[in-house]
Amino acid sequence: MNAQDLIDTARMLVADYKGLLAMDESNPTCNKRFAKLGIPQTEEARRAYRELIITTPGLGEYISGAILYDETIRQQKQDGTPFVQVITEAGIIPGIKVDIGAKGMAGHPGEKITEGLDGLRDRFKDYFQMGARFAKWRAVITIGVGIPSRGCIEANAHSLARYAALCQEAGLVPIVEPEVLMDGTHTLSRCGEVTEEVLQTVFNQLYRQRVMLEGIILKPNMVLPGLTCSQQESVEEVADATVKCLLRNVPAAVPGIAFLSGGQSGELASARLNGMNLKFKLRSPTVGSSPWALSFSFGRAIQQPALELWQGQEANVSKAQQALLHRAKCNWAARQGEYNAAMEGTGV
Repeated sequence: MNAQDLIDTARMLVADYKGLLAMDESNPTCNKRFAKLGIPQTEEARRAYRELIITTPGLGEYISGAILYDETIRQQKQDGTPFVQVITEAGIIPGIKVDIGAKGMAGHPGEKITEGLDGLRDRFKDYFQMGARFAKWRAVITIGVGIPSRGCIEANAHSLARYAALCQEAGLVPIVEPEVLMDGTHTLSRCGEVTEEVLQTVFNQLYRQRVMLEGIILKPNMVLPGLTCSQQESVEEVADATVKCLLRNVPAAVPGIAFLSGGQSGELASARLNGMNLKFKLRSPTVGSSPWALSFSFGRAIQQPALELWQGQEANVSKAQQALLHRAKCNWAARQGEYNAAMEGTGV
């Protein structure tokens, strides 16, 4: 492990108001999205869609890193150019998702544990040779009646920390993603309580596993009410609750926080990210300046409009790329506290 290389890469991932593009959907998940739009669920269709994304002109102006799936990192453009080469030449750092999914947790009905630690050290070596310079592992926490349990939170935090230690050992920056899911009727306050407990537990485990915090990126959920909660707080209230939670629980040594979108629409995710950065930009007496960069690591919130426009048709590639670039630029603006709804009408 070269500590300075890890620190430099982590800083680059959140530099210049850029953010991460999560294009690491598993093949089954990608196929489900294709099926809804009548797109063939084939390897070639997935390859063509991913080529559309990574060849979007100007993408590197707003995106610092791309999280890839195992199939994707091995794929090539139609002309034979490896995807990793295309991404790197665009000024974007290649990354890789390494967990193998969240499975039902034994003895904990309704809760999940993320798997994939077995053989991970060797997989990291392979991915590094392929050109990856950071990785991602996602843990999921569900809020419901009697859950999350302490056992579920601790088990997922321990796995995240072990993954992060192995990741740094291999020379890759770990994206640490403890996601408190949006699904449910829980209130914003309840989400805040659970998110605080999860973050406290995760960082406790990161300390125990001797993970260098200067060489990681945290990818948390925003503090939000459940999707079916009767009370849906404003953008400003969500920003306030999220910022307070982070200030209480995320060490200043962490260089960046790249939020997941978690099923939010592209516009709402941008507005909420903007609200958080605007609080720090104004340097209010109750908040002050940010100890870490507040960035984004969005998947659907950037890709969905492009996917819907593409429809699997070569003739639609250009306008799909324009839509993708627009969403990336909106989030770049949100990182500066300069996003507003008027941008959506102009296609800026």
